[in-house]
Amino acid sequence: MSIANKIPKLADPDVIGQHQTGHESWHAFGIMSEFVDATERLKEITPAVSIFGSARTPINHPYYKLTEEIARLLSDTGFSVISGGGPGIMEAANKGAFAGKSPSIGLNIELPHEQAGNSYQDVSQNFKHFFMRKVMFVKYASAYVVMPGGFGTLDEVMEAITLVQTGKSLKMPIILVGESFWRGLVDWIKTTLIEERMISPEDLDLIQVIDEPKAVVEAIFKHYETRGFKLSAEEELVQLYL
Repeated sequence: MSIANKIPKLADPDVIGQHQTGHESWHAFGIMSEFVDATERLKEITPAVSIFGSARTPINHPYYKLTEEIARLLSDTGFSVISGGGPGIMEAANKGAFAGKSPSIGLNIELPHEQAGNSYQDVSQNFKHFFMRKVMFVKYASAYVVMPGGFGTLDEVMEAITLVQTGKSLKMPIILVGESFWRGLVDWIKTTLIEERMISPEDLDLIQVIDEPKAVVEAIFKHYETRGFKLSAEEELVQLYL
């Protein structure tokens, strides 16, 4: 079938090119600028742990208190703590780290609703693009701590698992906190993804479920006890091509 018979009718490619070329090119420079700025500001924060979780968790919720405690322990043991910089679990993570010995990092995203930067950030970096912000969550992380959350949290943890599984990121602890919250997802991975051969059985080992704050910190240190946190030249190259 010829293109003339296709639905919908397409505009002349030359016209589309003339309209979009300048706008798209300048937008690409904006993306580059955002990446360079974030890289320069964050390159000294390692070792760091990225904490994911819901923006909607109220301050009096047990998840908020648990996140704050985990972040404080991580901070006091030498980890910078990275969160999305907003309310809820993100605020709890920054609050715990802010009270500790190591930097509290907020990667803030511009959204039409829900997101507003919290006041517990030693370093606050703003992003217009979700994908660029997600790169920074991964680029400087030595581990991920995943608290209960919604679609955004699921998106972040699945990307982290995928990057480790495919070798596009270094193998590191991915810790789900809240066994009762994550039980359904973990069971589904076991009974559906593995049984349907969508993933390998050993892929389940990429995640851990831990509820006790001290045990979360211990699991991260256990992973690094024989290799340390400093990246080799080869590992730095892997991180460069995230």
